[in-house]
Amino acid sequence: MKSLFFLIVIISLSHGDPRGKLYQRDRVCQEFSTLGIEKFSAIAVIMNSRKYSNATFEEIGHLVKAIVSLAVTCCAKGAAADCYDKGASALSLKSCDPKSPFPKHPGVASCCVHKGLERKLCLADLKQPPKEFSTYVEQSNEEACAAFKTDAQTFSMKFLYEYSSNYAQTPLPVIINSTQNYLSMVKDCCTSDKSTLCFLRKKLERQPVHLLTVMSNRLCSRFASYGEDKMKFSAAIMFSQKVPSADPKDMMTIAEQGTQVLANSCGFHTEKNIENELSDHVKQVCHKFSRDERVSLCCKKSSIDALLCLHSMPAAEPVKLTKIQLPNSAKLCKKGKNQELEKYMYELARRNTKLPEVFIDKLYESMADIVEKCCSSENANSCLDKKKVQLNEEIKTYINEGNELCGDYNKYQFSEFKERLSKALSSKTPKLTTKKVEELAEERANLASTCCIINAPPVYCKEQINKVIGKLCTREPCMLQ
Repeated sequence: MKSLFFLIVIISLSHGDPRGKLYQRDRVCQEFSTLGIEKFSAIAVIMNSRKYSNATFEEIGHLVKAIVSLAVTCCAKGAAADCYDKGASALSLKSCDPKSPFPKHPGVASCCVHKGLERKLCLADLKQPPKEFSTYVEQSNEEACAAFKTDAQTFSMKFLYEYSSNYAQTPLPVIINSTQNYLSMVKDCCTSDKSTLCFLRKKLERQPVHLLTVMSNRLCSRFASYGEDKMKFSAAIMFSQKVPSADPKDMMTIAEQGTQVLANSCGFHTEKNIENELSDHVKQVCHKFSRDERVSLCCKKSSIDALLCLHSMPAAEPVKLTKIQLPNSAKLCKKGKNQELEKYMYELARRNTKLPEVFIDKLYESMADIVEKCCSSENANSCLDKKKVQLNEEIKTYINEGNELCGDYNKYQFSEFKERLSKALSSKTPKLTTKKVEELAEERANLASTCCIINAPPVYCKEQINKVIGKLCTREPCMLQ
């Protein structure tokens, strides 16, 4: 896989040290010669579909065509020494044209005020955020074969685009292996006399490959959204809710190990084998939490199936635990990270297992903001003491609101859930018009359907929780509803 990473140079239009231009061109041309135009084009589609995950197929097609054309022209025998550099400069200039057919990105304009190498590096650094909601739907066997037989190259390019843009955070070796596996299956089965049997056998064989793609994308996307520290916090919250009886120290150890696996394996240039890393992590989880019956059942499966089972495991039923209090001012204002506040949130999560992690994360952010402001004030103790009564009330209101929303969503049919929402809102706010109540009910129903589920999308849910439930207040009156 090392050789494939050199293609990032040409595909991202990044040039690095100008003194290395000739060496760089030679390496690109070496890879182009080794791979051939078809495989080179395929990897260009994969890389750019990941980089510009919200681009259209046509936009990706225009960019890939330009990249391949640059390689064909500048890697030809007798090409001028400055062909590659001039060609890349022309591509970066074309990207700055408002009528450019290349993928659109809001940061392009700010890059285009620069010139030369600085512009190229700026454009190379642009990357659209990954999709939080997958749009990829695998074609039926008949549809795939019909498209393949009509135009095999277009079928392959469209598949690579769709699959790579939807699983943009999957480590590169995994996505390349998975896409090659699928296209090989289609080619073999669509030309087989026993097409149906071929697909049945090949899809069973493919299942672990596709599952690794889906799971690594899901985990790496979360890591990309949260960052290392917040991912560790998120993982600890989810473990606290799935196995609330576990020793908090074991839970923290597992959360740290899992986060380190993602830190090692999710990077664009990483050489770590994420399948092996995740397999080792699953073994650690199974060892630490073997007393939990649900964990034990998951651990009887193969490593990738066990990972899916553990990741999809619903939160446990709440367990009876002693009441907890907010830490005192001295603990909350300790220098460094918000460790005491994090511990408090873990304990809240263990006591409110049905409140999804995205809700608890929002609560933590709001509390951390209040604590930070008080701790940086002249009299931190006085500030926090004044806030404590209000904070306790607001935490209670927020948790009750979240538990009620998600509890009802998971308990009732969706139509009945919406009806109950409307009645509850009418009762709480009798002055609102029927139309306004219906709007609020629809808004909350949409929030619940996306964010009251296991592994809810963090970025989208944060925005929706801010919008629908609001944030903790630092002064009266505070309206969370």
